[in-house]
This record gives sequence, structure tokens and C-alpha cells, in this order.
Amino acid sequence: MGELIMSAPVAGLTSKSRITAEDVAMLRHEVFGDGVVTRGEAEALFALDATAKDKCREWPEFFVEAVTDYIVHQEKPAGYISQENADWLVRTISRDGMVDSRTELELLVHVLEAAKSSPSRLCVYALEQVAHAVIDGKGPLMLGGALVPGLIAKAEVELLRRILHAHGGDGNIAITRAEAEVLLRINERTAQANNDPSWNDLFVKAIANFVMCSAGYEAPTRDVALRQENFLDHADPQIGGFFSRMVSGGLAGIIEAYRSPDDVETEWEARNRAAEALARRAETIDAGEAKWLVEHIGTNRPLYENERALLTLIKHASPEIHPALKPLLDKVA
Repeated sequence: MGELIMSAPVAGLTSKSRITAEDVAMLRHEVFGDGVVTRGEAEALFALDATAKDKCREWPEFFVEAVTDYIVHQEKPAGYISQENADWLVRTISRDGMVDSRTELELLVHVLEAAKSSPSRLCVYALEQVAHAVIDGKGPLMLGGALVPGLIAKAEVELLRRILHAHGGDGNIAITRAEAEVLLRINERTAQANNDPSWNDLFVKAIANFVMCSAGYEAPTRDVALRQENFLDHADPQIGGFFSRMVSGGLAGIIEAYRSPDDVETEWEARNRAAEALARRAETIDAGEAKWLVEHIGTNRPLYENERALLTLIKHASPEIHPALKPLLDKVA
């Protein structure tokens, strides 16, 4: 961290071990009324967060809001997080590769949610924090409740969903391979645990999004791709019961969110070409993604149930499967 340039009121607070509600009100109005404009001011807030051991309940919200405003809105272009700013944030909130406190974890997620666009590495770093907590029981998620290493609970699933939603930003950005790798690692390390059922739902939808978009389907917004809605009334009767246990969307509900490359013209063109689009919906999964999936799923062991759900979905959504996937898909009905 560079040399800190603090205003007198901020410098005065660093000598105190306690930040009160009155201190926060003063900072809001007198010091940062025009927002956190410079890197030095943002670093001064981090210094306060680190030095004051006793902080009032108003502090975390102010801290998250003020630093987010600097990173997302004050730095140009507004709404877009540069790689340089992302790197600065990670350096500032990290200790040994992990986020140092719960407030800083909330800051990281809030920054992703507030930005229109952010570097993929920042989202992956946020997902990694949840992975540390779930797999090893380490990191700031421990505060306020005991983590069970090797098990993923509902709160962690919802945090992962928030992070993945946030990184979609304004665009229809498909789940990236780096994001998918973190999710597959979490799944591998928690497969034997009594995980919250919402994990299966998120896992199948997120990895299906990665695979289907790499096969050429249009990426729906992440909110649509990962939403928790019940489409079971429309599920294929053959596997509807299976998916009702696994995924809140059911098979038809997930596929419904995607449009094949033939559909993504203007609306009237899509309607006029509907028959052709449906006939050609079977898009191929390319060799690179096929090889990647084969290396990550069911290697030298039986398939996990949520992997079986994922492969069933891929088999039904994309019948023209790359030959490399055939041995995997032969394991599901």
C-alpha cells in the first residue's frame, strides 16, 4: 500500500481503537460527502478498518458503500472495473490468498454486483473464497457460525449464486471455464456430504450454461440461466421425476432459457424460421469443451447424482454430441 494521505478527521480516527456511529456520520458528511475520490482516501478507509478493533454496526455498510463507490463509479470509465483496480482490490483485502474479514468479503461481492462489467479473474477470486470455506473450513465465512469442512450449506450456495449473477453484469455472459472449474472442484470435494439440495440446482445449471454456450447456444442472462423456478410441469415425463429431485427448473425449464444460434436473429425472423431452427437445434459441443468435461467428470469413479443430471440434460439438449463425450453419455439413460 502506498503512502496514505489522510485528512485531519480521518487521521484523528486512526489513533482511536473505537469507531462510533457519530464518527461514521462525520465521515459521511464532512469527509466523503463527494464520494471517495482518490486511491489514497480509499486506502485510508482500509487503514481505519484494520486499526479500529471496536467498530459500530454502521461502519461495515459505510465502508462497503464508500469503497465500492470509488472502485466502480469514481474511477473511469464509470461502472467498469479495470484490471488494475481489480488487482489493487485483491491485494488490499487479501492475506495469504484469502480475504481477511467478513466485511471485506461483502465488499468484494458488492463491488461485483455494482459494476456493469468486471474482470473474470475478480469473479473467480470471489468464488475461490467460498471454495476455501466449503472445502477447508477456512476464511471469513467462519465468523458468526461454524463451517463444516467438506459440506456446502444453503448460505454458501446463495453466496456463490450472488457472485455468479453479479459477474454477468449487463451482458449475456456465459459461465466461463475458470468459474466452472471452481464449481467442479467444490462438487468433487463435497460429493460425499449431506449438502443442501440447492447446491445440485446451481451446479447443474451453471455447468450446463458453460457447456451449452460453448456449443453455440445464445447465453441467456445469468439471472435467467441460474434462477430458482419450478418448471417441472413441463419436464419430460421420462426423466421429470429424476430432475424434480435434482433441479428446480426441470429439464425443459433449463433448455427453455437457451436459444440456438438459428434463433438469435430478430424476433420476426426467428418466428419465420422457427421450423428450421428447431430442426437444427442439435448443436455440437466442440472438441476442447468435450475433452475438458471428460477430464473433470466421473474419472475413475461412478458418476455423482448431480453429474448424472448434468449429462442427461446435455444429452437431451444437444443430441449431436462430440464423439469424445459418448463414453460419458453412455453412462446415463
